[in-house]
Amino acid sequence: MEVHHHVNAVRRAVGTRTLEAGEARVVTLSRRYGTDVEDLWEACTDPQRLPRWFAPVSGDLALGGTYQVEGNASGTVLTCDPPRSFTATWEFGGAVSWIELSLAEDGDGTRLQLDHIALVVDDAMWPQYGPGAVGLGWDLALLGLAIHLETGAAVPPSFREDQWATTGAGRDYIRDAGEGWYAAQVAAGGGATSARRAADLTIAFYRGDPPPT
Repeated sequence: MEVHHHVNAVRRAVGTRTLEAGEARVVTLSRRYGTDVEDLWEACTDPQRLPRWFAPVSGDLALGGTYQVEGNASGTVLTCDPPRSFTATWEFGGAVSWIELSLAEDGDGTRLQLDHIALVVDDAMWPQYGPGAVGLGWDLALLGLAIHLETGAAVPPSFREDQWATTGAGRDYIRDAGEGWYAAQVAAGGGATSARRAADLTIAFYRGDPPPT
């Protein structure tokens, strides 16, 4: 696997948004895939394809429906405009955030953009781990999607079960993607010292290493 290719294929950004409930932080990932909009939409929303690169998802994946990601978050589909976009709540560990996915033609492929939005007052992970806390998780998901689309098959079980994070390629990917979130946080006005500490903690967490001292 060409780790640097996959790391550099993702655009990472950090921003803010004002919601009715208050100020929110937005973590954004964007990647181009060499397939059409309809195929990418199906890969992201079909319960038969989601386990091939992401995780089993149960429930009603339609407007107003509720869903459950196996071993992870649950939520409600708030908007749905096939095959272009959807928004949903992302409910995990007692906290509620939101995800927005949009697809658009990009040359002979399709660009996927994912925004993960969390209220500042509810984002307990940010002060310690920064944007990489959720960003690196989505990085790994988008990598799994790339593997699935390139091969037409499910990602290997070792990748889904996080064993890949202990391999040389996995550790390199997590390090380099984590550095991407460090750069995104600094570019958004975050202090370099706090962003460095957050990135180091996040990289260690995803690699399964002890926290840096």
